[in-house]
Amino acid sequence: MNETINLSLVDWSRGQFALTALYHWIFVPLTLGLAVIMAIMETIYYKTGKEEWKRTAKFWMKLFGINFAVGVATGIILEFQFGTNWSNYSWFVGDIFGAPLAIEAILAFFMEATFIAVMFFGWTKVSKGFHLASTWLTGLGATLSAWWILVANAWMQYPVGMRFNPATARNEMVDFFAVAFSPMAVGKFFHTVLNGWVLGSIFVVGVSCWFLLKKRNQQFAISSIKIAAVFGLISTLLVAYTGDHEGKMVAQKQPMKLAAMEAYYSGENGAGLIAFGILNPKKKELNDTINPFLFKIEIPQLLSLLAERKMDAYVPGINNIIDGGYTMSNGTVALSAEQKMEKGTNAIHAFDGYRKAMAVNDTKAMDSTLTVLDANVSCFGYGYIKDTNELVPNIPLLFYTFRLMVYCGVYFILFFLFVIIIAFKKDIAKSRWLQYVAIITVPFGYLAGMAGWVVAECGRQPWAIYDLLPTSAAISRLDPSTVRITFFIFLILFTVMLIAGIRIMMNAIKKGPDTNDDGDSY
Repeated sequence: MNETINLSLVDWSRGQFALTALYHWIFVPLTLGLAVIMAIMETIYYKTGKEEWKRTAKFWMKLFGINFAVGVATGIILEFQFGTNWSNYSWFVGDIFGAPLAIEAILAFFMEATFIAVMFFGWTKVSKGFHLASTWLTGLGATLSAWWILVANAWMQYPVGMRFNPATARNEMVDFFAVAFSPMAVGKFFHTVLNGWVLGSIFVVGVSCWFLLKKRNQQFAISSIKIAAVFGLISTLLVAYTGDHEGKMVAQKQPMKLAAMEAYYSGENGAGLIAFGILNPKKKELNDTINPFLFKIEIPQLLSLLAERKMDAYVPGINNIIDGGYTMSNGTVALSAEQKMEKGTNAIHAFDGYRKAMAVNDTKAMDSTLTVLDANVSCFGYGYIKDTNELVPNIPLLFYTFRLMVYCGVYFILFFLFVIIIAFKKDIAKSRWLQYVAIITVPFGYLAGMAGWVVAECGRQPWAIYDLLPTSAAISRLDPSTVRITFFIFLILFTVMLIAGIRIMMNAIKKGPDTNDDGDSY
């Protein structure tokens, strides 16, 4: 297959996976957020015995169920693509990547499926305490699902706990706990789940304000707003805290991603963080003299503080990472991209030599090539890189989406503060301007989460597994036209599912909470 077709296949395969992932992510965070909020509401019902809290919990459970069902459908298709579009990836690291996904399906998803039935249909069939436990366990199951999926994703960002077996041409897990509890996995889990809590809170406030605008179910709406606003403010502050941890992890494990997020070309001590900036479209080459910014507002030394927890720490830029030669935080001197590519080429050649020697049982040659392979295997993926420019992700995309995510986070803190003040100190039913703002804020909750995933995944490029396997070597050998056709099939299918899901949810919202039925009817 020639290079042009390869690039076309890579682009379409990435596009199809991105399409599926983004549609799936429309539903996942709301599931995580509503799971906790509705459990809190049912807990209040359990403690007080007031039927209005039961009706409130059941209303949000109904929206949770609709959202959950569509999210499951998109998630199943997403996992199948690892076998259809990314078979080389699945072969190369399937022993590691498959483990957390298998645990998610066997343990977490089974837990969700078991208790969600009790939660929806067990109001009159089980005790109040058991039903409450089922509601919390449904949310816990959804959160555990997120844990194992994010463990798999974090391993792609920071591969640990494995070794390469040249006899099978596969990476094998040697330390399960290193994979399951890597600092990248822990940080990504908390940041992602908390993002879902924020979205759930924004959604509840927005929908409740719609009821206030329509002058319907006002007591239900005000009670929902108070719980969601407090929960949302706490969650947003925790998102900021975990985001700081994520930033440090990116700086230490994925320095190129950090540099691209900041359009930061030349490293320095006491590096500043760009609060606002407009990129210069004339900036095309890495080592040219063109200013990367048309305009910027910079916070002095904040990037160094974020990356190394020192105001005067050295942070390498894009050019430095490509050229190498600087001293890293662990005291070692960074290799240049050219040196890594050379080591990667040596590793690939040594691996080929080892396989040939193994085929004829030449143990001396096997030992010799294995020594070379062991010395260079850490740069194995660089052997597939043809041009150092491939190592630089899309800078404008990362720069602007990162700031969109941060700006939304700051806005959400202010938003929840205003909602809390008006809901608890004044009459929010009369604050029509805030009700409109709350409804308009709902799409921004989704947008912030999407922007975060764009930064995380596009910032990892060109790697399917960071420093280990480039995307171009991870794909299945398919005809690009096949991937194009299935891309548009999925686009139509997911769009229909999204429209259907939104319409069903809107109909449920228009109907409002049930005021007469206290049974199991949904």
